[in-house]
Amino acid sequence: MSWSETVLTGMSAIASHRLRSALTMLGILIGIAAVILTVGLGEGAQAKVNSAINSLGTNLLIVTPGSTTSASGIRGGLGSSSTLTMADATALADRQDVPDVAAVAPTSQRAAVLTAGSANWTTTVVGSTPPWLQVRGRTLAEGGFFASPDVSNGAAVVVLGPTTAASLFGFRDPVGQTVDIAGQPFTVVGVLASAGASATANEDDTAVVPITTFQQRVAGGANRTSVQSILLSATSKDSLGAAYQEADTELLNLHHATSPLAADFTINSQQNILSTATSVSHTLTVLLGGIAAISLLVGGIGVMNIMLVSVTERIREIGLRKALGATPSIIRRQFIVEASVLGLAGGIIGMLLGLAGAAGLPHLISDPIVVSPAAMVGAVLVSLAIGMAFGVYPASRAARLAPIDALRSE
Repeated sequence: MSWSETVLTGMSAIASHRLRSALTMLGILIGIAAVILTVGLGEGAQAKVNSAINSLGTNLLIVTPGSTTSASGIRGGLGSSSTLTMADATALADRQDVPDVAAVAPTSQRAAVLTAGSANWTTTVVGSTPPWLQVRGRTLAEGGFFASPDVSNGAAVVVLGPTTAASLFGFRDPVGQTVDIAGQPFTVVGVLASAGASATANEDDTAVVPITTFQQRVAGGANRTSVQSILLSATSKDSLGAAYQEADTELLNLHHATSPLAADFTINSQQNILSTATSVSHTLTVLLGGIAAISLLVGGIGVMNIMLVSVTERIREIGLRKALGATPSIIRRQFIVEASVLGLAGGIIGMLLGLAGAAGLPHLISDPIVVSPAAMVGAVLVSLAIGMAFGVYPASRAARLAPIDALRSE
């Protein structure tokens, strides 16, 4: 018997018991669909987090101050101190001492109420310098960004995010309009292009002002030289490590720290944040995929169970075929082919169900599902392998039947 005849015979046997075959494929079908969706959810979540981190800027290093300790001995978290200053940012911008840093942007921020006419909106006001635009990888939709003289003079100018501008001015052009921030009038000089949401905030809902203006008019207080963080942009992705070392050495010298353990600041790189987020997402993806794969094992056991039932029902057929000259290898091949067809059909239908779920579920759960072609092909191959693996024992049992015993079986 040729392979084509074996396949046709196997498909005919499956078609003769449609309901039983459909129920047999159900376990594999659900397992494949579940694996595709869970892995797709993990990949989608990873892509979303990576996109959010990348939206913070390119080749980014973030310098944050250390922690504080109160008089009663209670220690605050990292970033609670005021150990970073404008002088630190100026030193880090010196290309002779820190050659691999392309741009430096000291930043401070706080929530404030913005008012324009009868409209008001609460947003995050960021104080920074002109390189903020380059460090954060942002562009302007209209107008311009404030310049170095605006920082030197403490000019009352502001650049709005698109969400903030729309909330305050609707469809009106905000450039040239006046906005009150914490009761102080500011002139809108530009509107940022949309950047979407990051891991922690809506990047389009912000207002950026010169850092000197922020310290004098928005934040207030006695200490007007400290900054909450310093953003650094390396000259390239390959020089990120060198920029990290140069910035660390420069700040250790400026803060008179004798060793890295005595540093009153922390430097985090974009790559470290990405690596951590990727590791967490990968672990969750593997965990969810493993749980979904259990249903594949159940589906494989179902295939083996039905094939054993099929062997029992077809004992006389097996005996007749052996009496007519069919070898054990041909009998074994026929039942393995039948099990493989069941697994393959369940895998294909499960793949289609998974694709349908990947297209529809994001509208319900607001999370992306990324399904790669490699995952789909792998799912189908796994389902075929499961059918073959769990069909081996029933096929071997059928091949071992003696012709005379099979023929006289009732």
